[in-house]
Amino acid sequence: MRLWPLVVVVLIGLHFSGLIPAAAPSKSRKPVSALTNQTSLTVESLAARLRPSVVIVRQLGRDGSVDGVGAGFVVRADGIIATCLHVIGESRRATVEMADGRTFDMAGLIAWDRKADLAIFRVNATDLKPLPLGSTETLAQGASVVAMGNPQGLTHSIVEGVVSAFREVDGMRLIQLAIPIEPGNSGGPLVDRQGRVQGVLSMKSVITDNLGFAIPVGLIQLMLDHPNAVPLDRWLALGTLDPKLWTTSMGARWLKRGGRLEVDSPGTGFGGRSLCLSSQELPAAEYEVSVQVRLDDEAGAAGLAFAADGKDTHYGFYPTAGQMRLTRFEGPDISSWQILAQTNTSSYLTGQWNHLTVRLTPEKMICSVNGTKVFEMEDAKLRGGRVGLVKFRQTQAAFSRFTLRPAKEGSPEVAQETSVSRTLLAQAKELENQAMLLRRQASDLHVLRVQARLESLLSQTNSAGGLFQAALELARLDNEELDPSTYLEELKSMSEEARSQITASSGEEARLGGLISYFFQQAGFHGSRSDYQNRANSYINEVMDFHEGLPITLSVLFLELGRQLGIHNLHGAPLPGRFMVGFTPPNGPARWIDVYDGGKILNRDEVFQLIDRESEVQAENRHFQPASDREIIVRMLRNLAGNSGKEPSGDRVLRYLDCILAIEPERGGERWRRAFVRFSRRDMAGAKADLQWLLDKKPEGVDLQRVEEFMRSF
Repeated sequence: MRLWPLVVVVLIGLHFSGLIPAAAPSKSRKPVSALTNQTSLTVESLAARLRPSVVIVRQLGRDGSVDGVGAGFVVRADGIIATCLHVIGESRRATVEMADGRTFDMAGLIAWDRKADLAIFRVNATDLKPLPLGSTETLAQGASVVAMGNPQGLTHSIVEGVVSAFREVDGMRLIQLAIPIEPGNSGGPLVDRQGRVQGVLSMKSVITDNLGFAIPVGLIQLMLDHPNAVPLDRWLALGTLDPKLWTTSMGARWLKRGGRLEVDSPGTGFGGRSLCLSSQELPAAEYEVSVQVRLDDEAGAAGLAFAADGKDTHYGFYPTAGQMRLTRFEGPDISSWQILAQTNTSSYLTGQWNHLTVRLTPEKMICSVNGTKVFEMEDAKLRGGRVGLVKFRQTQAAFSRFTLRPAKEGSPEVAQETSVSRTLLAQAKELENQAMLLRRQASDLHVLRVQARLESLLSQTNSAGGLFQAALELARLDNEELDPSTYLEELKSMSEEARSQITASSGEEARLGGLISYFFQQAGFHGSRSDYQNRANSYINEVMDFHEGLPITLSVLFLELGRQLGIHNLHGAPLPGRFMVGFTPPNGPARWIDVYDGGKILNRDEVFQLIDRESEVQAENRHFQPASDREIIVRMLRNLAGNSGKEPSGDRVLRYLDCILAIEPERGGERWRRAFVRFSRRDMAGAKADLQWLLDKKPEGVDLQRVEEFMRSF
C-alpha cells in the first residue's frame, strides 16, 4: 500500500471537505471613544481621572449580608456599569458605591456573558462620569498600563504594570499582565496611559502573585452594541428553585440548570450541612427515593436525605471521600449525629454520575448504588417527614432524575434506561486490557441508538416537538448522560410562562411580539459573543442552561416555543452564515427574526444587506425557503463537524458525518469527507466503500476524477 503519496491528497481533501471551524458572524463596532488629549499621562493624573468612575461592587446574599466585594466602572453617564459576572453573582442582588460615597442598588441587567465572565448592569443614577473605551487591537506587548480596584477591601487602589503577553485561556484571548491582582480587583478597569479602558480585570495567576489577566475591552463594546437585557425581578429568579417543588434550609446556593439541581458554597449548618427537600408527599409507608449525583471533588459529600423533619433531623445516604455512608442526624451538631454504616464499594464510580436509591420500610432501610445493594439495616427511629437532598462542607454537586415512588417487590430499582456504556465502562475498569475495545463498543452502540431515534423523529414531518426532541438527541451524541425528559419539562415551563403573558385572543403577530419580548428581553437569550466556536453552543440543552448559543440553536428553541404558542407561520430560514426565523403572516409581507441579535425584525432587503455584510456567500432566493426539520438537524451536525475538524483522532468528526449520512444517505459531499476521515484513521475498507458509492451514484458537486485518482492510489 502506498501511503506517502496520499499525504498531499488527504490534506487537500480535508481542506475542501469543510472540516474546519466556521467563523463567527462578524459584528459591526461603534467608533472607539477617545480623549482629546492623547499624551501619556502620569499615574497620579490617571488616578485622579479614574477615581470618580470606578465603583465598589458588593454582592448581597439572600439575607442581605455582603457575600463578596469587587470593582466596576462607569461606561455610560446614565448609570451603566461594567464588571465581571462573578462579582455580581448570578441571580444575586448587588449594590455599588461611588468614590463620593453615594450608593445605588443594581436596577437591572443590560448584558451578561457567562463564558466571558462579563456583566453590564444599570443603576438609577444620572450624570455619572464614564471612562472612554479603547481598542485592544492597538494594545502592544510591553505597553504600560494601570489598574484600579478594591484589593482585599482597600478601596480605589491603583497599581502600575505592563502587558506581558496575550494568552489563550479556555478558548478566550486574554491580556496577561505583570500586575498583582487580588480579591476585590475583579471587574475593575485596565487602562492605557491615555486613560482609555483596554480590559476588565478578571483573574489572578496561581503561579505568582505578580501576574494577572484581563478580558479585552472589545467584548464590553460588543455587549453594549448587542445587549441582552434582563429585568431585575427575572434576574433574581434566574436559576432559582420553584418554591412549590423545593424548600431549602441551612443556606448554601441551590440552583436549577435545565433539568438538574446544582449546589455550591457551604451551608450554615454544622459541617457546612444544607438541605433541599422535595414538596412531594410520601406515597406510602414503604417507598423508594432515588437520585443521580455527581461531585466536583470526591472529598466532598452530597446525596439523599429522607425522614426529614425540615430542621435538623433526618437520615442521609451519600458518598464521602470515595466511600458510601449512612448517617442518622438528630440535632444541629456532631454530638447528635450517628454514622450507622460506612463502606468502600466498587459500585461507586469515582468522578461520574452515580445512582443512589433508598428503600424505606417501617422496620428497615435498604441503600443501593448503581443497582448494587450496599447497606441493609434495621433502624426505625425516624419515619415520615420529607425526602430530598443534602450536602456538606464546600462541596459542589449536581443532581438529576430525582424520583419518589411506592416501593416494589424485589430489590431496589434503578432507572429503567440503565446506560449500556456504564456497564461496559465498569467491565473496562476490571479488565484494563479490554478497556479501549469496550469503550468503543459502548460509543458505537450509543451513536447507533441516537441515529435511530433521530431518523424516527425526523420522519414525522415538522411534527409538534419533533425538531426540539431531535436537537436533544443530537446533543446526546456527545453527552450520553443527558436526560431529555428534564429539558422537555423545562421547555413546558418556559412555554407556560410565555403564554401567561399573552392574551388568549391575541392574533399571531401579537403572540409573536410577546414571544420575542419573553425570549430576549425577559429571559435574556442571546448569541454567543466570546466563545462562538465552542461545541456547547450547538447543544440545545446547553443553550437552555446558559441562555446563549448559535443562531441555529437559538432558532430551534424559538421555533419550538412559537409552535407551542400557536404561532404557525414561523419557519427556519437557512440563510448563509446566519440562520434566522422567518415569519409569513396571512396578510402582509414576510419578515425575518434575527435571533442572534436580540430578536431584531428585518425585511427582505435588510436581510440581503446583513448577509452581504457578514457572509462570504451571497444570499439567494432559495435561502429564504423554509428549512425542514431534517435540514436543520443536518446543518447543526455540519456545524459540529466543522468545529471538530482539527481534532487529531477524528472521532467526533466521524460521529457527526455518520449521523448525517444515516439520516440523509444521498449527500455526496459528506460521503466524500467521510472517505478522507476514514482513510486518516486507517479504515481503508470504509474509505473504499464511500469512494465506490460516489463512483456508482455520481452525485452532483463531487469531482469524480479526483475520486477515481484517490481510489486508484489504494
